[in-house]
Amino acid sequence: MSKEIVGILLLAVAGFLAGGVYSTYKTAKGLAIVLLVAALIALGGGIVWFVS
Repeated sequence: MSKEIVGILLLAVAGFLAGGVYSTYKTAKGLAIVLLVAALIALGGGIVWFVS
């Protein structure tokens, strides 16, 4: 895979996880926090991937 595809996939996963945070926040706050941390890690990974 090329460098750009991996970065785009990481950003897409971060967006998917952010949607999960939005949809679960009112019913399961603990799960929403876990999803938020995973989304931030994926977003950070995508940004670092593009910068490096």
